[in-house]
Order: sequence, then structure tokens, then C-alpha cells
Amino acid sequence: MLNKVIMMGRLVRDPEIKKVNNDISVCSFSIACDRDIVNKQSNERETDFFDVTAWRSTADFVAKYFTKGRMIVVDGRLQKRNYTDKDGNKRYAVDILANSVYFGDSKKDADAATASHDTPTPAAPQQSAGFVETDDDEDLPF
Repeated sequence: MLNKVIMMGRLVRDPEIKKVNNDISVCSFSIACDRDIVNKQSNERETDFFDVTAWRSTADFVAKYFTKGRMIVVDGRLQKRNYTDKDGNKRYAVDILANSVYFGDSKKDADAATASHDTPTPAAPQQSAGFVETDDDEDLPF
């Protein structure tokens, strides 16, 4: 049987990590994934929200490097979970159990954003020896 999921979305909140039996890390987080189809009534894309659970080193990696709003790619499988709500009704939820995760965006660096406002415009390139700048395109073979 095949049970494989690959999702890309933004973290809805900061990941929550805890240690369980024998000091094993487990990290839970939620991602928001935009649908490809635009809703004709609202003229906006709808968004789906998925709960994800990562274990051991994957959990530690997510907790260390990801925060709310970051783009993440999750490779894993679907897992159905049964539970009883506070009113005694039987419910189920489908979660993603992460096998591995990847960065979906580049690292955010606030210092680089601030520095880009202070960076002077680069100077025009200088002519190299042996080359002459020309505005006349008539002699070019292409």
C-alpha cells in the first residue's frame, strides 16, 4: 500500500516541541496551504490547514529552524487519529506524520533587509582593455 504526502505551506504558529518517553522529541505544528483554484464567489484562493507531527531529529530540526510564517515542505504520510470530544462524541482527525522536512523559502535575515536600504547603487561597469563601447549596431553581424 502507498501512503505518501508532500505538502508545502506556511507555518500557522511556532512549532511546539516536547520530550516524551526516554527523552524522545516530538514536535507539532500546523501549516496553511493555498488551493490552486480561485473561489468564483469571493475571487480569492481558499486555504486548507493541516496538523503535522514530527519525531526525533526531524522534530528537533523543525523546532530549531522554523517559526510562524516560514514556508516549509513536509514529506510524510497521513495518519488517522480517533478521539472523544468533551461532549462524548466520537471524532477523528487526519494528521500528517512527517518523515522529513525542507526549507520552502530562503532564510529571513532582518539585518540584510536593513542593509539593503543603506547600500549605495553599484557603479557602472568599467570598460575592459581591447573593447570599445559603440552605439552603432549597423556593423554587427546579428
